[in-house]
Amino acid sequence: MPESIDTWFNTWSRIESVAISAVFFYVLVIVVVRISGKRLTSQMNNFDWIVTIAIGSLVGSGILLKDVSVADSTAAILILAALQWITTFAVRRSNAFRKVIKPRPTLLTHKGEFIEENLSKERISEAEIRAKLRQQGFTSVEDANWVILETDGSLTVIPREAVSLNEADLMSDVAAPARLGRGQE
Repeated sequence: MPESIDTWFNTWSRIESVAISAVFFYVLVIVVVRISGKRLTSQMNNFDWIVTIAIGSLVGSGILLKDVSVADSTAAILILAALQWITTFAVRRSNAFRKVIKPRPTLLTHKGEFIEENLSKERISEAEIRAKLRQQGFTSVEDANWVILETDGSLTVIPREAVSLNEADLMSDVAAPARLGRGQE
């Protein structure tokens, strides 16, 4: 018969086991973050976020669950970290792989006009854009050349100036409707 877990207290040996596992995983996570680099804790895109959440879940499982060994959790964490490293390496080396893995930034407004198809596709409301513009000190949507949804989920506001979308070099990878001179992709 499996040992039952009490809601408030089990045994001192269980507390000792949890404490030792917690210290081990604390050190392991520090090592993984140092090896993985700043990317793991920076503003993340969806892929990075999912891997980070999975690692957190594995740490919790390895510390608290009796049927998940420390070795099991450690192996899974190291494999995820290695896969994350391999994926980011491949993204930097291959345009084809980058297109499959990385989302493109998306244009949400153009010269003061909301781009409804992109708002819909990205599930962003006009109210969210207006709030971001206010945070940046803008008083009108027309004061922004563009508002872009970045790959990490943040909104970037480019102030109004006399430059077209095609002339702005840093806008070349941003998904924009074909009617603005570039394909949606």
